[in-house]
Amino acid sequence: MVKWRGRETSRNVEDRRSAAGAAGASGLVIMLLRLVLSRFGIGGVVLLAGGFFALTAIGVNPLALLSGQSGGARAPSAADQEAYNFSSVILAETEKTWTDIFANAGARYQPPVLVVYSRQTPTACGSGSAAAGPFYCPADRKVYLDTSFFQELSQRFGAPGDFAAAYVIAHEIGHHVQTITGTSEEVRKAQSRTDQTGQNLLQVKMELQADCYAGVWANHADSRSGLLEEGDIEEGLRAAEQIGDDTLQRNAGRRVTPDSFTHGSSEQRMRWFTAGYRSGDVASCDTFGAGAL
Repeated sequence: MVKWRGRETSRNVEDRRSAAGAAGASGLVIMLLRLVLSRFGIGGVVLLAGGFFALTAIGVNPLALLSGQSGGARAPSAADQEAYNFSSVILAETEKTWTDIFANAGARYQPPVLVVYSRQTPTACGSGSAAAGPFYCPADRKVYLDTSFFQELSQRFGAPGDFAAAYVIAHEIGHHVQTITGTSEEVRKAQSRTDQTGQNLLQVKMELQADCYAGVWANHADSRSGLLEEGDIEEGLRAAEQIGDDTLQRNAGRRVTPDSFTHGSSEQRMRWFTAGYRSGDVASCDTFGAGAL
């Protein structure tokens, strides 16, 4: 198990878990307003608004009523809070690693914000949904995570263990590194000049580089602070294997079609993570210049 307890947490975490109920209730309010307006006109809307103000005046939150809550936002479960704390520690560890790497190159690392949310949340890249899994948005330079994904990673994808979860976070941080170093922009420009197959290949190379960066982080986190224990790297490799494009397609009952890959095969993802971990050097992560992936 990752030795994360008692370690420093990051200050760059935005907790939106309690916003889920209010967001859902706001959507219900909009639907209700449209219904009242269509049936009763502006007069009905005025009466509805008056009712909302009356409830607020006596201390009742109408949004909580609409979202099915009796006392405002629901407190997170113990498991969810532990996942939140774990994610904050892992984020702090990535900050230490990438600050050192950038400093050695004469640059300053600008860490991203980790947004922890429940079910759905707005982002600069559109609406974020737990169904999409963890993701990085380059437009606002934030990583979005619904911690329920950790349970899904274990149960649905068959990749249990806390380092499997740490690997996923480190992979998304790798995308942030690609953004602030200009790699992401270069890839987007190259994608605009090629066909769908070429676009997919470039995306695969970017994803595999993020896997390699996750391996670089694991190397530094272990050698610098003894974060890892025996078996942790195997957990990360198991996660990389289970979320490879070929494995996902096969498990979904689909034909494996390499031209449609966007993240790389299981073997590729494991190999590039291992390359980063063994070397601890970002120079080993040049997936774009590699003769073979």
